[in-house]
Amino acid sequence: MVETLTLYRPVGLKEAQLVLARDCRGFPPRLPDQPIFYPVMNVDSARQIARDWNAPDPGSGHVGFVTAFDVEAAWLARYPVKTVGARQHQELWVPAEELEDFNAHLVGPIRFIESWYGPDYQGPPSPLGSLEPAPGRPGGLPGVPGPTPKVEP
Repeated sequence: MVETLTLYRPVGLKEAQLVLARDCRGFPPRLPDQPIFYPVMNVDSARQIARDWNAPDPGSGHVGFVTAFDVEAAWLARYPVKTVGARQHQELWVPAEELEDFNAHLVGPIRFIESWYGPDYQGPPSPLGSLEPAPGRPGGLPGVPGPTPKVEP
């Protein structure tokens, strides 16, 4: 059995859609202005970014999802752990050109484990549909709680 390490990544709406389009088997290629892929080492750091950065951000669709995924531990050893800020803010820096190789070393699917919704979240239409809250049912991703429905007076 392969030894794995669980990593986390906060993602906004568009990246979540792209992960789902890959059947949760890999992360999408980075954009030209994104030379590094940053998985984080602990769920608290991912949660903080999803909640405090993604959820209020229009560019993230006013939503932050926390993903968890397992990667072959021996393969990951090539990437030193970087501390960025406080002691708990640890991440790996994977060059964008190595992301497909990174994806090839995932063990199992990427899991969506938490979601954080900003007050301006509107549930934009998605070709995947599964990210949109169904009428009368918050959420959209299996096992991920959705936004609190707004009640108009």
